[in-house]
Amino acid sequence: MWSFVGNKGNKQWIWLAMDVGTREIVGLYVGSRDREGASGLWNSLPGVYRQCAVCYTDFWSSYREIFPSKRHRPSGKESGKTSYIERFNCTMRQRISRLVRKTLSFSKKIENHIGAIWMFIHHYNDSLVYR
Repeated sequence: MWSFVGNKGNKQWIWLAMDVGTREIVGLYVGSRDREGASGLWNSLPGVYRQCAVCYTDFWSSYREIFPSKRHRPSGKESGKTSYIERFNCTMRQRISRLVRKTLSFSKKIENHIGAIWMFIHHYNDSLVYR
């Protein structure tokens, strides 16, 4: 998922990792959509996920470069393996006004942008306990 910070020339990609069993967001990186972004997402994962989890992603080449082949399974939308994270992306766009594509509310600083996303994710993860 992407959004702008400051102006339309500064596109920021939001990289997320979700535990499918608990629906908890376990990793986040905000930055460019390249090797550095994939590396940032991989490094944001807790160690136990990097050692044991299998990551289902789209076919973006940066994932192949960073994620170990034992832990990475590229899959298309028809497989349903990425549906939970796609649904979460829609939820974030609905609830965080600065992520709406055509909006007047946007972040002027990257720190505020990341902070707003983290606040939402912490609230979301906390609410999972009560389901």
